[in-house]
Amino acid sequence: MSCPPWPKGKKLVHLDLKGAPPRAEYLHQLIELFSKLGVEGLLVEYEDMFPYEGQLKMLQATAQPAYSQGEILSLQEFAKFKGMEVIPLVQTFGHMEFVLKHRPMWGLREVAHCVGTLNPHKEEAVGLVMEMLRQVVALHPGLNTLHIGADEVYMLGEGEESKLWLASPGCTVEQLFLSHVTKVAKAIKEAWPHMTIIMWDDMMRGMSKDTLKASGLVGLVQPMLWDYSPNLDVKRTGKNLSLLEKYCSASMSELWAASSFKGSTAVYTCVPSTQRHVENHLQWLEVAASLPANVKLKGIAITGWQRYDHLSVLCELIPVALPSLAACLQTLIHGQFNTEAESKVTQMLGVSSVEAETMERTSAVDSLFPGGRLAQLIVELDSLLKSEDIRFFENSMFVRGWFSPYQRQRKMVTPLITMQINKQASTYLAILQQKVETVTAEMVHLYPDSTAQEWIEEHVTPVMSPLERITEDIRICVKEMVP
Repeated sequence: MSCPPWPKGKKLVHLDLKGAPPRAEYLHQLIELFSKLGVEGLLVEYEDMFPYEGQLKMLQATAQPAYSQGEILSLQEFAKFKGMEVIPLVQTFGHMEFVLKHRPMWGLREVAHCVGTLNPHKEEAVGLVMEMLRQVVALHPGLNTLHIGADEVYMLGEGEESKLWLASPGCTVEQLFLSHVTKVAKAIKEAWPHMTIIMWDDMMRGMSKDTLKASGLVGLVQPMLWDYSPNLDVKRTGKNLSLLEKYCSASMSELWAASSFKGSTAVYTCVPSTQRHVENHLQWLEVAASLPANVKLKGIAITGWQRYDHLSVLCELIPVALPSLAACLQTLIHGQFNTEAESKVTQMLGVSSVEAETMERTSAVDSLFPGGRLAQLIVELDSLLKSEDIRFFENSMFVRGWFSPYQRQRKMVTPLITMQINKQASTYLAILQQKVETVTAEMVHLYPDSTAQEWIEEHVTPVMSPLERITEDIRICVKEMVP
């Protein structure tokens, strides 16, 4: 499929720092690479990695230190030097887990069991949001654009105060959402009249244009439509086109798109599929090519989620997803992912393939893209972890036939065969342990030690633990059977 290149408008890359926050030095290396790839801005979601002060200091991460003020200023200066705008993303309604998980903030939840949604009726809620924004804006000199999140506001309307509010005639959950976002947007404009405000669009998708027009949001915010699927279904239903047209007819004519280069396949994905993400961008190109003249597409944010939310597991780390990002950017630049676009990616990154699973070095290690060595090691380890011999070792014929839970419990086993099982399990464990040590040693150069520990415990420990249990059980059982 071939479309015109991405129309005029910024190409932003999303840095999700609520999981696996890169060390400051690695962030600079990434910005250097982004500038070569054609990136024009960064959408930075700090969450608990921002150095909040005063009463908000509790929001800072504890597993690793938050970025210092100097590091955040340095990031901006370097990005600006490379021609990139930095746009902070601060959640103001949904996905407030990193705030509302703290006991002093529990009373600001919409419902007790939903950690992510702010109670819009609490007077302190807007005050909290504005204090977060004030600290972020203060540490971004010359800031012109701010993203206020507002996506996936789960359980809205389910709190007791909301139920009372909704009992009044004409009050709806849609209005409840709009009233809070409008209040926040107006407070931002009052504090910083020049500020452009972006917000996610998903909570507004089902609203009529009349509801949107009457909300007070018109002229205050620019919706960012996000869709990460490789099957946007542009031609059959034209969902995103119709949404763009609806927002425009509601006088919200300045709009953004959001695609994805990683973090949107499955919550636990370790290695991304470049093809999947390229297809997502091809669909967005088709949307852009079909836009009515009165729709102003301000740009596209290529998201790279590191977690689905603050309390979920890690998605793909940035290094292993850089071939996907480069391929997606070249797709936007060329209007297609043809041989020329693919060749540019492989040459720029120094690899043989745009698919991380099959990429090999084409030259010396030093010429690989930043984090390329870690990407290769992760792919190798991931392949090993997925191998059936290791992942399903407990279901092998010999384990099920001669070392079943029944046999282990009664310690009635055939020593000869169980010792063969032990030898094979021990071999796998030794191979995995060696790979883990290599990956860890490389990972801590780019990420905090806590990230390496978390990644290993999430991806490796669940596979190694059954093998370790088997070897220990065999040791105990054989001891009972052999003099």
